[in-house]
Amino acid sequence: MDEEQLQKIGEEVVQVLSEIYDPEIPVDIYQLGLIYDVQVSEDKDVKILMTLTSPNCPVAESLPEEVRLKTQALEQVNEVEVEITFEPPWEKDMMSEEAKVELGLF
Repeated sequence: MDEEQLQKIGEEVVQVLSEIYDPEIPVDIYQLGLIYDVQVSEDKDVKILMTLTSPNCPVAESLPEEVRLKTQALEQVNEVEVEITFEPPWEKDMMSEEAKVELGLF
């Protein structure tokens, strides 16, 4: 699989992640800055490194599973691993400009 195909899969994964919303904040998890990394292997396996807005987040179990299932549903993707980290801790500064505008943080 060439680099261009892997990049295309990565872009499709980001598109899916952009359709998943944090239930407490009306912004998708990608724009919120909760996705730290998306890696696509030669075998079309995807590893997503993400965080939550806080360790006590009420969707700490369901949100990563939603990310895994929706990514797994992509036709080109084989296996999906979602890893949760709190290093570095999520901060409002990690949000995209678009998300900050939407939430009135300017």
